[in-house]
Amino acid sequence: MKPFTSMTSVIAPFDRSNVDTDMIIPKQFLKSTQKQGFGKHLFDSLRYEPVTNENGDRVENPLFVLNNPLYRKANILLARDNFGCGSSREHAPWALLDFGFRCIIAPSFADIFFNNCFKNGILPITLTHDQVDNLFTQCEQSPGLQATVDLDEQTITVSHGESFSFVIDAFKKHCLQHGLDDIGLTLTHADEIKAFEQMYYARFPWLNNA
Repeated sequence: MKPFTSMTSVIAPFDRSNVDTDMIIPKQFLKSTQKQGFGKHLFDSLRYEPVTNENGDRVENPLFVLNNPLYRKANILLARDNFGCGSSREHAPWALLDFGFRCIIAPSFADIFFNNCFKNGILPITLTHDQVDNLFTQCEQSPGLQATVDLDEQTITVSHGESFSFVIDAFKKHCLQHGLDDIGLTLTHADEIKAFEQMYYARFPWLNNA
């Protein structure tokens, strides 16, 4: 997993509440257990019109935020309440990460989605409703607004200098800073695991041949 320390990016304003995981990555695209390839289907029903052109290609919805050239390469997504609700599919953070998002800012998140983000290298930041409203207003007034997210300092600083602080669990922060998912975290104890196995099989040698 790629470590997260700080980054600067355009903020993509997605002004919608209760965005569920089926909206993030529709069920018909859940045909792989690989983490790559889902970004092209992120918010599929919103990004594309229900028609194709004369060549049979899908037609983008020009009104959807991620089809705006300003936001096609955004790494920060600004959303509303209860982002990531619905089913517990881990494909949702996979799709967001594969598109390029490393940070999501919202007033609240669904619990399972929130934890899945950390396990996949995405930083979900919870701000107050007033702070999120403030950021949406700034994005509307200054399209293409940029912000720097500093995990070490736990701050979001927009391009004109205004700063917001955020709270994060110390353990989750450590894992993100060092790029540790569940497997990576386990492997940091490889020496202890190996020592335990050697001791265990020395005590119960018949189990080593099972």
